[in-house]
Amino acid sequence: MKSCEEIEKSIIKTYRKGIWSQFIKGIQEFEMVNEGDKIAVCISGGKDSMLLAKCLQELKRHRKVNFELKFIVMDPGYSPINRQKIIENAQKLNIPIEIFESNIFESVEHIDDHPCYVCARMRRGYLYKKAQSLGCNKIALGHHFDDVVETILMGMLYGSQMQTMMPKLHSTFHEGMELIRPLYYVKEADIIKWRDRNELEFIQCACKITEKDAEFGEHGSKRDEMKQLLKQLRSIYNKVDMNIYNSAKNVNLNTVISYIKDGKVHHFMDDYDKKK
Repeated sequence: MKSCEEIEKSIIKTYRKGIWSQFIKGIQEFEMVNEGDKIAVCISGGKDSMLLAKCLQELKRHRKVNFELKFIVMDPGYSPINRQKIIENAQKLNIPIEIFESNIFESVEHIDDHPCYVCARMRRGYLYKKAQSLGCNKIALGHHFDDVVETILMGMLYGSQMQTMMPKLHSTFHEGMELIRPLYYVKEADIIKWRDRNELEFIQCACKITEKDAEFGEHGSKRDEMKQLLKQLRSIYNKVDMNIYNSAKNVNLNTVISYIKDGKVHHFMDDYDKKK
């Protein structure tokens, strides 16, 4: 593996267009980092969250806005090998992590109805609580551009709804807390290139349910299906993912049957005759 200094420089120089510029674009467009913020960077141990940590460290080093960073790792029941891998990578990348435990994997292991959804909600709750205990007002997650587009597709194809993964959110149950996604515009392909060029090895999905499914030969998740679908679509038109994303930004309410705003359904027939 290359030195930490070389890895940091590669974000700014080698991958300036694909990673750093897109990272800054998201930060600025959605006003994710502000004066006086104390941000808990949530690290799962995968490539995305590790890159997120490095990007935010670089931002703090180069930006004039004063903000603080805390790097937290929730252990939901990782195997000893995966936990140690996270610790070693954090040391190599000079990321001062703080690990805390939960029993989430054990709690969702026997849930048959949407265990991934339950797991995600529980994980977020633990992260918010830990961040608050450290005096943070925001948590930063490592979701990237592909996650956003996949969410749009899943909502349409499996949820019968048009929605997307938002770049930032106010917490519903943790007052004063906010969630931000600084890698919102960074594509997964560029993250993989950064990882491989720097000879980095991160943990993959450490979920026990996923491991169990693989053991019994079961297929991947709906998100995996979306990844494959996007791959096929990109082979036909390489800008298709950006067009899918932009469709969530360019919604024309005059040509929509109905939409939901703050829990209320608005139907085009509500005022159709008034437009004669």
